Amino acid sequence: MDYQKIIDKYYPDDNALRHILITHSQSVAQKALQIVFSHPALHLDQDFVLEAAMLHDIGIFKTDAPGISCHGAEPYIRHGILGASILRAEGYERHARVCERHTGAGLSLDDIVSQDLPLPHQSFLPETLEEQLICYADKFFSKTRLDREKTVEQAERSLAKFGEAGVIRFRRWVELFEK
Repeated sequence: MDYQKIIDKYYPDDNALRHILITHSQSVAQKALQIVFSHPALHLDQDFVLEAAMLHDIGIFKTDAPGISCHGAEPYIRHGILGASILRAEGYERHARVCERHTGAGLSLDDIVSQDLPLPHQSFLPETLEEQLICYADKFFSKTRLDREKTVEQAERSLAKFGEAGVIRFRRWVELFEK
């Protein structure tokens, strides 16, 4: 798979949004790959991790998030399922699952219903180790401060808005991926 070709198709213009997407995705990919190399016993798929990390936010252009140069019509929280739809149309189901499962620390059906989120009523929790790894690595990088990596504590505080369950999942990932 040529992830750059997909990025170029949906982000053809050299503008702020493309820069934000690529810079953020490269940071996530770099952190995820460092973990892949540090934990060979986990048998993580290195090529897939790189591709999926570079494409996990492909749907942001369809959302309304002017602070990161997104001027679409959809709520930002839907960027994962919008990206999944794009990647499914391109024939990449496995990559699509990363898109739809990386928001927060994943979102359970209960999270979606109890918070009245504008998402389909189903579970969007990361299942495979690769899905979990990309979701984890993503929590360390925002799209508004591209030059900074968050600490574990800062990432936990950011996740708290999605509920305590996400913070607990994140702490399990800290144990899995950092120890």
